[in-house]
Amino acid sequence: MEIFGYIAAIFIGISLGLVGSGGSILTVPVLVYLLHVNPLLATTSSLFIVGTTSLVGGLRANAKGMLDFKAVTEFGFPSVFSIFITRHYLLPEIPDTINLSASLSVSKNMLLMVVFAVLMLLASYSMIANKEDEKNDRLPRPRHERIFPLMFFGLAIGVITGLLGAGGGFLIIPTLVLFLGLDMKKAVGTSLMIIAINSLFGFLFSLKQFHFDWRLLTIFTTLAVAGIFIGAKLSEKISPVALKKGFGWFILTMGIYIITKEIFLRP
Repeated sequence: MEIFGYIAAIFIGISLGLVGSGGSILTVPVLVYLLHVNPLLATTSSLFIVGTTSLVGGLRANAKGMLDFKAVTEFGFPSVFSIFITRHYLLPEIPDTINLSASLSVSKNMLLMVVFAVLMLLASYSMIANKEDEKNDRLPRPRHERIFPLMFFGLAIGVITGLLGAGGGFLIIPTLVLFLGLDMKKAVGTSLMIIAINSLFGFLFSLKQFHFDWRLLTIFTTLAVAGIFIGAKLSEKISPVALKKGFGWFILTMGIYIITKEIFLRP
């Protein structure tokens, strides 16, 4: 199964290069189910993998003039703050076993995976529905009126990053399009840089809490970085609408699989 995990790493990079999101949504299940990494460790490892890969993609986007630095700062600083709070104070407070009722309890690992799957289902709907085209009929509000909504989303996505190891690209891109009126290519490049900041800070905040398999991380990240260049090239030739819908269906399938495995097929 290890070889399939490393092949999947390339496709994770491709997904980031194509649509600027989906890295963590795919990385955590691959680490858990194909490479047999503990779910809690997998969420943290994914921060390094996705953060490094996204940084390369963000720098590439910047070189092509497809990066909105103001959006990066408005989003990034609140995100880093909430990541720090989540990793240091919220996550450690979640018990290893959570009692939902007198007769029903779930493990922390199972809860993280199920929450992750629910986010996958929500993300798949937004991608399949493909409502970003509707924004062309709207006039975006003046930039100063959009700072607080952006900061709020930055705080919320920081919690998701800190708790689940998800960069939040599937939430960042619709926000950039809706509030800033960015076109898809610039939204993708900006999203990659925000994901890089969120993920790498989240990883640094957790560095002392885990023992990482650096061999696995190095190989996986190198393959993902190769994939992001492939994805960026493909994005120049494939319709963004078709890409997002296809990716949405794939995420939907993965989310259903995780929920089925964790709830119905767990021994």
